[in-house]
Amino acid sequence: MADNTVKEALVEDHAELYDPAVAARYFAKFARIGSYFPRIAAELEGEGRLTRTESRLLGQYLAGVIGTFRALNHKYLMTGKAEGAPRLTIDRHESGFPVAQELMVMALDAAQADKHLSGMASEAELKDRMIRTIVGELKVPAGLQYALSQRLYFEALKAGGLFWARNDPDAQWLGQAGPRRQYLVHWAVWDTQVNLPVVYLMDLEDSGKKPLPNDDYRWPPLQQKVLAQSVGGLKLVTIATGFDADFEDLHPRRLRRITLGPMYSASFTLQSGPISRVLEDARAPEGQDWALVWTVEDLVSDREEEVKDGWFSSRVKQVYKLDPLTGADTGTTSLERMIVLPERPYQVLVEQNPAGLRGIRKFVVGAGGRLIPGV
Repeated sequence: MADNTVKEALVEDHAELYDPAVAARYFAKFARIGSYFPRIAAELEGEGRLTRTESRLLGQYLAGVIGTFRALNHKYLMTGKAEGAPRLTIDRHESGFPVAQELMVMALDAAQADKHLSGMASEAELKDRMIRTIVGELKVPAGLQYALSQRLYFEALKAGGLFWARNDPDAQWLGQAGPRRQYLVHWAVWDTQVNLPVVYLMDLEDSGKKPLPNDDYRWPPLQQKVLAQSVGGLKLVTIATGFDADFEDLHPRRLRRITLGPMYSASFTLQSGPISRVLEDARAPEGQDWALVWTVEDLVSDREEEVKDGWFSSRVKQVYKLDPLTGADTGTTSLERMIVLPERPYQVLVEQNPAGLRGIRKFVVGAGGRLIPGV
């Protein structure tokens, strides 16, 4: 009945989850999906697709996404149960994740977390008052439960370790390559165009006089530059080429973009194409009616060329290798999509074998929650 309610209410791309049972199932679904994130990263590391450092950094961002959902779960725990309780807004079209506005509000709340917590009763006091209300007044302490959920929400924000709307760049030292220092520059955003978390990894060589993170003349402009261009509508080759042109002594040798999502679910999203039929025909039980897509875009420098830079000077320019078949359209050396889905939808996917999903690598959630790498 609740599923029918949410389907009737979802009449726009953005939808509020106002039914408490639906909101609870939504967060439970993402908690289950999130438990597979580190296992997928570990699988890619085991295959040599990620280095130990890259896997560790990616794992931090994935843990941040899980933490963000946990914090939002606290915030919306009393949706439809307590007066004034807020409602989560999700993007049900080609996303399945909360809208970017939710992350922006969360960042504003985090800045005021101490102020909110100082004015709230402690967790122990709230629980004591809840017990006295239940035993002494024989009432459901909805107001107190709401107060406790908000306290837990602000405590989670204060604790940090979350995935924010903007996760500023950081540089991981990798070593020395001749006269150049090597860094892995990484950052992440909640892309407002697609309402999805996106992680960027840039292998960078530095031929400047000072180490990049300690250089006040280059590091702040670099941060501003990459964040301004962290939108899914820009091709990797456009981002990397512009960066290479703007910073003479910084050499982006490789750039990757990892997009987490969309999440498709028969209960929460509207999907088109073959995945829609797979999920509908699977008729999987609650908790197993989903599929999550990862997209990994990769751009690699093929070589360096020396080009004129003014009348009497020259500079090094990166020449990027584009896929001969799709590179002109995608702006990448390679692009791979992966899909994670429970066993029942996977069985239907294999039976139907739709053309649009044949080139996607599958990870199957088997019995006991085992993650089975597919092909």
